Amino acid sequence: MARDNQFKTLALQAADTERAEAAAAALARDFPFAPLAEADAVVVLGGDGFMLQVLHHMLDDGAVKPAYGINMGTVGFMMNRPRKRPDLLAAVNRASLRSVAPLRMTATAQDGTEYTAAAINDVSLLRETRQTAKIEVSVGGKVRINELVCDGVLVSTPVGSTAYNLSANGPILPLDSQVLALTPISPFRPRRWRGAILPEYTDINFRVLEPAKRPVAVVADQKEYRDIAEVSVAIERSSALTLLFDPGHSLDERIVAEQFVT
Repeated sequence: MARDNQFKTLALQAADTERAEAAAAALARDFPFAPLAEADAVVVLGGDGFMLQVLHHMLDDGAVKPAYGINMGTVGFMMNRPRKRPDLLAAVNRASLRSVAPLRMTATAQDGTEYTAAAINDVSLLRETRQTAKIEVSVGGKVRINELVCDGVLVSTPVGSTAYNLSANGPILPLDSQVLALTPISPFRPRRWRGAILPEYTDINFRVLEPAKRPVAVVADQKEYRDIAEVSVAIERSSALTLLFDPGHSLDERIVAEQFVT
């Protein structure tokens, strides 16, 4: 629900598009924005992809601020609707706060190189060539599928459940459900397996079978690593982010509404 926040200084981040830059210039004429490092919260102008970029930038810098998005993109699932000449500081202070925890992905490449990355939406394993991938799937320390033959498989947070996960026929997850979606992408075998809904504290591990013949890449939101041998995924509550939503336009409502789109 909406609340009376106590933000006093705001930063501004705008996507590199004509629409977002024009909106940023208009807001800057009316409001004295501060540098991101000195601000209490950040206003983000763009679409969902740009919001992800800003959130990842803050995670990487270790200076996470509550983010109030204004949609200047297409879908704007994580954004608020544009309004004509809003009282920006008042709008941000009336907004409801939603905490979202990212996934932590750890991957080992075929040559032994290790990678780590955060994923706010999802972590996906994808075949690199025309041949299907073969992946062993372990959940909670136990091998659950010895050989998943597929185009790929992904782990989605509730925030990301209406993105790639939904297009792969995965379930839409309520934001406060504290579960993850494990969803296969074009599975061939086992034919009847359509995925799983797992408690968020569950450790999920993947081992690529026949990696030289059937190479697999892993993507954590917008970061891709190729020729992967193993991947582990777990929720990371210690790196939780805060999204700000106008009253009546919360992420919870959007997740519910998405399930009735025909």
